[in-house]
Amino acid sequence: MGSDLTLLRIAAIGALAAALGLAGCGRKSGLDPPPTAAVSDPTAEAQPAAPPAIGPDGKPIAPPTGRKKWLPIDVLLD
Repeated sequence: MGSDLTLLRIAAIGALAAALGLAGCGRKSGLDPPPTAAVSDPTAEAQPAAPPAIGPDGKPIAPPTGRKKWLPIDVLLD
């Protein structure tokens, strides 16, 4: 009976270690487009990018974004 409990503990520790190891994989963003989707637009390359807006502290200001939809899983991801 003691070996059954030990085996159960080892299995639980192994499953926990595997779950925690896989939890760090990936990134918080969308999927990458396939290589064939990389079509270059010559008109977009010819136009220079607008300089970023500069705040009073001298750092660039991020562009405004829409309101993010909150999901319960965000507590774990943030």
